[in-house]
Amino acid sequence: MQVYLVGGAVRDALLGLPVKERDWVVVGGTREELLRLHYREVGRDFPVFLHPDTQEEYALARRERKVAPGYRGFSVEFGPEVTLEEDLARRDLTINAMAQAPDGALHDPYGGKRDIESRTLRHVSAAFVEDPVRVLRVARFAARLAPLGFKVAPDTLALMRSMVARHEVDSLVAERVWQESEKALREAAASAFFRVLRECGALARIFPEIDALFGVPQPAEWHPEIDTGLHTLMVLDQASLLSDDPRVRFAALVHDLGKGMTPPSEWPSHRGHEERSVALVEALAARLRIPNEYRELAVIVARYHGIVHRAFELKPKTILEFMERADAFRRPERFDQALLACEADSRGRAGLEAEPYPQRDYLLAARRAAALIKPSAEDVAESSGAEIAQQLHRGRLQAIAALRGKFEAAPRGW
Repeated sequence: MQVYLVGGAVRDALLGLPVKERDWVVVGGTREELLRLHYREVGRDFPVFLHPDTQEEYALARRERKVAPGYRGFSVEFGPEVTLEEDLARRDLTINAMAQAPDGALHDPYGGKRDIESRTLRHVSAAFVEDPVRVLRVARFAARLAPLGFKVAPDTLALMRSMVARHEVDSLVAERVWQESEKALREAAASAFFRVLRECGALARIFPEIDALFGVPQPAEWHPEIDTGLHTLMVLDQASLLSDDPRVRFAALVHDLGKGMTPPSEWPSHRGHEERSVALVEALAARLRIPNEYRELAVIVARYHGIVHRAFELKPKTILEFMERADAFRRPERFDQALLACEADSRGRAGLEAEPYPQRDYLLAARRAAALIKPSAEDVAESSGAEIAQQLHRGRLQAIAALRGKFEAAPRGW
């Protein structure tokens, strides 16, 4: 029985990145041997075991054979006769198909080290096309490794396009799509995930609402980049700089979905796109079973980003109504997240990436000032609920109005 360190731990060590977890493959071993050594079996579809001391995962070497469409259409063979090369051959990318022996020797039958040096994401073999999840994984690795200069190999991109053309990606289940997408949203270059999906044609199949934004014009006066799809990815880039919270990044990504539904006869104007965006966000969240915390924040940003941009033009009454509808007093953290996504929207325009966005500071200060207004014990004892609500409303309006002169208004641009 031989044990090798495999996959991400080997890749990240060669890249000089922190190794977060280690996975192992067991060659020449059996289930019975591992159980005898007190490993705990946890695998459902194939034998995976937890080490009795480290709790790291050890999997028996295995082969996979495609027997039906979709990403679950595989038969799995394992046993002591399966070689290390056969186990590595079933992996997606060459940079993930390397193994390290206990003495430190690198086993690299498919050129992973070469592709690390050339900064290339390349498939291991033609069997790549058998699993549609690999389209998502390549895009996710692009999001993770783009800051290091990695690009998808042209022949790998061609295989991904062929999988889209054969409708393989249509078999992806919602949970797996969202799982890979959420991981990508946590990466520094999250927008690369969506760029790669669009480049291979998968964006139109998986995220048609986002794909529909490309080619849709916006007023050049306010959007020098013009194209709504380009603007969307620029907004995601800015959100990634402003926050590492994937919820903020998702809200930034989908805030303008409604512009994809604007009739061409109305271009480049997009009146009413906010409510159209809300409907599309709700539909997208339902289809991919996106968690409520993502959906709720995205709906707030889609519906109110125009109000946030025009904060200095609004009356205190309008600002207070917006805060109440956004549940800013009970959910201050989410309110701040929404303002971050709106700032990303403002900065996600060609040539305006470094422009100040005082609207965020103004609205945060307004929320804090209004939240300080509370009924006194005497008011609670002597007034009705309706009277207390009116007093609270008046006090909050006065607190917001008092702030207006302390902030320099942003230049008009929306």
